[in-house]
Amino acid sequence: MAAFIVMTADSTEHPAQLRVKARTFFVSAGMLLANPLLRCLLAPTVDPRLILVQLAWSACFVLLGVAVGSGRMPPWLSGCAAGLVCITSLTAIIHFTGGLASPYFVTLVAGPLLLSMFSPDSRLPTLVSLGAMLISVSVLNVLAGVTPGTFLPQAAIFGFIGSIGLYAGRTYRQLGEAEKRAQQERLSALEQLAESERLRRRAERERAEVERLVIVGQLASGVAHEVNNPLAFVKSNLHYLEQELLGGGTPPEPAELRELLGETRHGVLRIQQIVSDLRRFSREGEAGTEQGSPAEAMEEARRLASVRLRGLGEVALDVSPGLPRVALGQRQLVQVLLNLLLNAADAVESALPARKARIVVRARRTPGGVRLEVEDNGPGISPEFMPRLFEPFFTTKPPGKGTGLGLALCREYVSRTGGTLNVENRPEGGARFILTLNETTKAASAA
Repeated sequence: MAAFIVMTADSTEHPAQLRVKARTFFVSAGMLLANPLLRCLLAPTVDPRLILVQLAWSACFVLLGVAVGSGRMPPWLSGCAAGLVCITSLTAIIHFTGGLASPYFVTLVAGPLLLSMFSPDSRLPTLVSLGAMLISVSVLNVLAGVTPGTFLPQAAIFGFIGSIGLYAGRTYRQLGEAEKRAQQERLSALEQLAESERLRRRAERERAEVERLVIVGQLASGVAHEVNNPLAFVKSNLHYLEQELLGGGTPPEPAELRELLGETRHGVLRIQQIVSDLRRFSREGEAGTEQGSPAEAMEEARRLASVRLRGLGEVALDVSPGLPRVALGQRQLVQVLLNLLLNAADAVESALPARKARIVVRARRTPGGVRLEVEDNGPGISPEFMPRLFEPFFTTKPPGKGTGLGLALCREYVSRTGGTLNVENRPEGGARFILTLNETTKAASAA
């Protein structure tokens, strides 16, 4: 019967789960109420005792639904109560409809089976309903005047069939426990994967910071020279002004004074720019933006590289107007370009015979974004080194001059945003690094 569709309630379960289980009791109660109505419509005469039993059965299920939905009934109690209500009501119905000859007699054995199906998380409701079913079979046989020796085999068969519910419930619980263990193992694996990813990201940030500080270290000697030059004429101009204005000399003409102040201001701004560039480049933390301006990054990278180049040569910029912003963050874009510029400077410096460096940074718009090129007039890259150039910790520089991480990190930054970084030797001599980046609108739509 539909009234056997009951579920146990766990007081620790989520309210939504309790509502679903309570609704099961209410639906079963409604189906029990519909049964006597159909009897009244289809049968000319209806035994009022059957109607009373089904009404009482339905009322009990309503009460169980309320108790389950409020979470006040322990999980074992709702299943046991439902089983006892079902077996007791069925026993009464069978007795009123012919006893052992009743067409409902065989439904007794379905009680433990259905209860084990709908309350598999606990064996107690199934045991209670199995015991109640055997007692019901015995009572019905006694009322029918059958001797114990005659109905005991029948009770044994009913008990055997009902015990299948116990085995099925046990199997279901084992499957459920295995699924829980598998789920826990999956969650544990996901947690380990998340921790591994967190450690990987931290190691990546540390690698990036180390490489960035290595670059700052390479620039350190040039910084002193770049700062000392403007500082020298600032000091010289201030000393001259002090002698002329406070030493009793002839005050300078306004035009000369404006020229002196302009030179001084230019020197101070140059020092301020160098310090600002280095601080912005070397500070720790993630980049503040996920997009970058190629033109601004090229200018900043050239300023930073100038403290390394000094008299070695020059960096020329060839920038097309109206370049879009690209998907690579500004700070990382500066680091990529600066790394390529410093590598170019090292390559030209090691060239024989010695030559004046000519490094060109070129930027052009492409249909999907921006293409940047950094080319030098150095000796180029040996064909045997070309396949390994972007491998981590591979370097062609002498010990102490490189970590072998610079180009690997550059390619990693670029490829993460869907761009590419490649290298080739120029036909006229020297190397050319080709950087392609997606513009931000394209990257956003792809994501």
